[in-house]
Amino acid sequence: MKIIKAYAAALLLGLTLATAGACASTATHESTGGYIDDSVITAKVKTAIFNDPALKVFQINVKTYKGTVQLSGFVDSEAAAKKAVEVAGKVPGVQSVKNDMQIK
Repeated sequence: MKIIKAYAAALLLGLTLATAGACASTATHESTGGYIDDSVITAKVKTAIFNDPALKVFQINVKTYKGTVQLSGFVDSEAAAKKAVEVAGKVPGVQSVKNDMQIK
């Protein structure tokens, strides 16, 4: 009976470690918690851009990966692009902002 309990404990430990390893981040894959954090940052950046009357939220695409926000899309002026970068940079949790916006 003790052998069966030992095997069951070893199996449970192995499953726990395998599950935890599947959720860990790597250089090319984000952890589950990191993905959720980035989703929250993306939502906050979109809200901040939406709340700024000088910016048109539908022109700017926002993606976040490991705290780095990427802004892309087409904006009306260089001033609008700079303003979007400034607004995104002020959002809590944003580590850096990458500007891939184009002026139309």
